[in-house]
Amino acid sequence: MNVIVARNAGFCFGVKRAVEAVCEHIGKAEKLYTYGPIIHNPEVVEALSREGVIVEKDVDRIDSGTVIIRSHGVPEHVYKKMVEKGLEVVDATCPYVKRVHKLVKKYHSMGYKIIIVGEKEHPEVIGINGWCNNEAFIINDIAEAEEMLCMEKACIVAQTTLMQEKWDAVLERVRKKVKQLEVYNTICGTTAIRQMEAESIAKLADAMIVIGGKNSSNTKKLFSICKAHCERTFAVQTAKDIDISLFDPGDTVGITAGASTPDWIIKEVIEKMNQANELGKGHQMQEEEKTLAPAEEMGQDVGQQAETDEQAVGMQERGERVSSDKNPQAGNDQQRPAPVAEKEETDDGAATIDDYHKTVISLRPGKVVKGTIISINPDEIVVNVGYKSDGILPVDELTLVDPESGEQLWNEGDSIEVEVVKVNDGEGNVLLSRKSIEERRRWKEIEEGFKTKKEFKGVCTEVVKGGVIAKLNGIRAFVPASHLSTKYIEDLNTLINTPLRLRIIELERRRNRVVASQRVILEEEEEARKKALWDSLEEGKILTGTVKRLTDFGAFVDIGGVDGLIHISDLSWGHVRHPSEVVQQEQTIEVKVLAVDRERERISLGYKQTIPHPWDNIEQKYPVGDIVSGKVVRITTFGAFVQLEPGVDGLVHISQISDRHIDKVEDVLKIGDVVQVRILEVDPAKRRISLSIREALPKQQEEAELTEDDGVQEAQEEMTVNLGEFFPDELKNQ
Repeated sequence: MNVIVARNAGFCFGVKRAVEAVCEHIGKAEKLYTYGPIIHNPEVVEALSREGVIVEKDVDRIDSGTVIIRSHGVPEHVYKKMVEKGLEVVDATCPYVKRVHKLVKKYHSMGYKIIIVGEKEHPEVIGINGWCNNEAFIINDIAEAEEMLCMEKACIVAQTTLMQEKWDAVLERVRKKVKQLEVYNTICGTTAIRQMEAESIAKLADAMIVIGGKNSSNTKKLFSICKAHCERTFAVQTAKDIDISLFDPGDTVGITAGASTPDWIIKEVIEKMNQANELGKGHQMQEEEKTLAPAEEMGQDVGQQAETDEQAVGMQERGERVSSDKNPQAGNDQQRPAPVAEKEETDDGAATIDDYHKTVISLRPGKVVKGTIISINPDEIVVNVGYKSDGILPVDELTLVDPESGEQLWNEGDSIEVEVVKVNDGEGNVLLSRKSIEERRRWKEIEEGFKTKKEFKGVCTEVVKGGVIAKLNGIRAFVPASHLSTKYIEDLNTLINTPLRLRIIELERRRNRVVASQRVILEEEEEARKKALWDSLEEGKILTGTVKRLTDFGAFVDIGGVDGLIHISDLSWGHVRHPSEVVQQEQTIEVKVLAVDRERERISLGYKQTIPHPWDNIEQKYPVGDIVSGKVVRITTFGAFVQLEPGVDGLVHISQISDRHIDKVEDVLKIGDVVQVRILEVDPAKRRISLSIREALPKQQEEAELTEDDGVQEAQEEMTVNLGEFFPDELKNQ
């Protein structure tokens, strides 16, 4: 059985881009929607559904979350409604379809009628029509074109998956109906090549297998094209749909696939056909695989055709008009020579599918190759990739200088790995990229860092529900709010553009999901500090700490990541009713370690132990006979205790309170009174001081009386002298 596999089978650029957009957002959004099925392939849609992706066709049913617009695009009013509802919109509209939107909107605003050639109910056509206020004339065949009314001026565009023959036929009729017609052939170049390739294979094959979803428009077109040239054409969605009994051992079987068919489904189909050979009836069957030759090997006409296709795509990218007279896709079967099938044989004359992949042309979009840097220019890097023309790598795809060290990272002559974007960029050069290679390298570093618990430097870029987004090596990582710090952060917006120290705690490469934590790093460091502190603690050690919390029974002090307790009795040498009388929260103080209980993780601290004991040198501070002030702090039946200073109380016996007899101390004193007392006796050993209020009173009264007597005597002397001097005559007469 000979197998011919279409080179352009499977995902086109736009579909691949849309699916990748969905995969990138899985796990990052609370709710993830696609506006309609992301592609017309139930297997892919079902696989995404299992990952939590919701398919929704009505934007009014979406209240919050992220919505991904599929490659078909949407009408302008739908897009605006999504934005107005505050939804996070990811626009994965195919760039080729997006250009059609712009063209339609532009010419509609200029007063042109809009004509769309395509299927009226196709989502792409519905989307295009929505950019001209749903006023377009949609025609899908020659009959509808004949029925169209005549117009003064109009702009005509095509559904990107339209068959070229239909476009040519419809355009011919429309030209007769419109005086001033602006023609834009917006058929996707990839679609045209895919269809032309399928037609060529169908002409060679005994049987054709067309892989794709039943609702896929471009797959239906492929089936129709193949069926016209190969009666035994089978449409399948997966390998399970293939009936091996329908194929003969000597058949040449062609395989093609629609733009919504992923690579893994195509590979399953190829593997099943491979098994058909191995299950031959009684003899070993040879397995051969053919592929279409590259354009340059198909002859000069085909080479010119491919070059024209590239020019057409380039004109579409620049928004230029493609006249139908110079339509690059126009022509008949005579202008499209059948491709030459290639067959690579092994030594025994049999070719395998693996041999096919080994002999594929060296350059194709998406292929990674090694090259040598020829020159480095301000805008681009020229790379020799061993092809007939040089490769061009945009300078923004490569970091030339290390931002930190200033070291030149790449130089002429260096070997470099690059990915092919286009074999012909419109000027004959190979367009290259490094983004996907760099992304794979970054992901490898992320995966290795996850395994080794490496610390990454990240920067907070945005605040999302439940946390923040940080960039790690250019990869988006979600950091839950609870993993940002060991303490509660009230406003996460204060972290934007702030560097973070992060460790990856969850990683799902398939879903591009990275969850990181800064808290685990801080907790580990805190635990290390605590361990070091516990190891260094010993009784009698003086430490500096910060008062963190006050209670009725004491104060808790942070001494370096660990809290210790100062009992209220160890705050002051004097009596304390509440710790706030001695210390305040956030006050920095020196404390002494009194006891350490490592098993229960308890530390007893003392504050009063860091200051001298008030009874030290007590006799020098309070000599017997001195009169000092004190405050009454306690009253008993036998006397009153007077505080001379915190920690030093003296007793005034009831007999020493007054110079007259009293029955109760309360008759003369009350707590809080400040009194003068005389030191009667000091006993340092027993820590007792005897005081007397009565002994202090006579001295005070005596001093007061002496002061009064001196004043009277001085006054009398002054009056005697003054009266004799001022009234001598009056005194003599008396």
